[in-house]
Formats: sequence, C-alpha cells, structure tokens
Amino acid sequence: MIKKTKLAVFDIDGTIFRKNLAFELINELAWLGIFKKEVRTELLAHYRNWLSHKGTYEDYRKALVNLYAENIKGCRKEDVVKAAKIVMPFYQERTYVFAENLIKKLKSENYKIIAVSGSPSEIVEEYNKHLKFDAVFGSVYEVNKDGIYTGGSVFEPTKGKSQVVRQYMAENNLSLDGSYGIGDTESDVSVLEMVENPIAFNPNFNLKEIAQKNGWKIVVEKKDVIYDLSTGPVMSNNLK
Repeated sequence: MIKKTKLAVFDIDGTIFRKNLAFELINELAWLGIFKKEVRTELLAHYRNWLSHKGTYEDYRKALVNLYAENIKGCRKEDVVKAAKIVMPFYQERTYVFAENLIKKLKSENYKIIAVSGSPSEIVEEYNKHLKFDAVFGSVYEVNKDGIYTGGSVFEPTKGKSQVVRQYMAENNLSLDGSYGIGDTESDVSVLEMVENPIAFNPNFNLKEIAQKNGWKIVVEKKDVIYDLSTGPVMSNNLK
C-alpha cells in the first residue's frame, strides 16, 4: 500500500455540502420531537434573516451553533445519532462539483484528506460514511454516563482549526509539502494560512478580503459554472 504523506484539509458546510449539516440535524431533531417544535421556528427565522441580508453568513453559522448548544441538554445521544442517520442518506449527494472533483483528484494522488467542521460530530461522522475521508472532526458535546447530553461542550474545532490540523499531522507524520486547504469563511483562515495551496471557495466577504490580500486562489461555483476569479470560468455546462 502506498503511504499517504500529503495532506488536504476541507471545511464541510458551504464548501463540500451545499447547505449546512447543523441546520439539517436541528430541523430533523425538531420534527422528531427530540428538540421542542418551537426550535424549528427559530431555526427558520435565522435562515430567513441570512437570506434577507440581516446579518452575515458567519452570523448565521454561529446562530446555528448556539441554537444546537442551547437545546441539546437532556437529550439522549442515541436519539441524535438516529436523527443524523435519517438526514444523511437524503442530503449526502448535495455537494459542490468543484469540491467533489478536487476530492477525487486528491484521493487519486494518495493524499490524506480530513475535514474540520463546526457542525456536531454525530452528523459529521455520519456524513463521512459517504465522503470516506481519512478523518473528520466536528463539535463534540459532553455526554454523561447514561448517554445524556449535559449541555457542555468538549471540543469546538472552529475555535482553532489549525491546532486540530497540526495535531493530526504530528500523529500521522505528515508534512505541509503540497498541502491543500479549502474553506468558505474566516473560521478557515488559520488552516488556509498553513497550507501550500489555499483555496477560498464561495467565500464570504471577510474571507474574500483576506484571500485577495494574501493572493490565495478564489473559486466561485454558481449554477452550472465554476469561476476561478484569477482566470475566469474554468468549467461550464457539463461540470462533471
């Protein structure tokens, strides 16, 4: 077996997955009655605010994190895992073509590929059954001995994505030679600063500004066209 020594790091929400894993999990938990039904109303309000430009995408992402954290206390882990298993088969194919093609390329070149996401680890790990990455890291919430969430958080990777990556590198004897990083918001900057091939994909305004300042590759996928903003459209029509 060829040893994998090169590393690629992906964000998931808005980078691979066309929507947000936390949104879909919260929505399902409310439908199942694991979260209060009112949570879905609040969830949709956050989504509408973002669509109506009443706040940034990063505001929306953080609102989902807070909504999940506020409602997870007292829930059983097995119920959350059940909800994740219901959600993923329906949504797993809803990926961006650019990310999908890049993943195929990197797998063919024997990269170790990991994802670091702010979405709950239960849905991130379920999604990885489809992605088949070497490792994935999502937010971890504390569970007591009876399998009940306490409401506390154990691990929030978005507060230090680069630290997660560096630990993984050390544990797997990897270097940054030829490394890739791809993300869509400023929470991904610490990783993009590390790698040799940083890609700001469908970036929000803050990441776009940082990427332009640093000369990073900026890629936008819209409908059936993918644009590399330094070169113009790179694919169109039959993207696959």
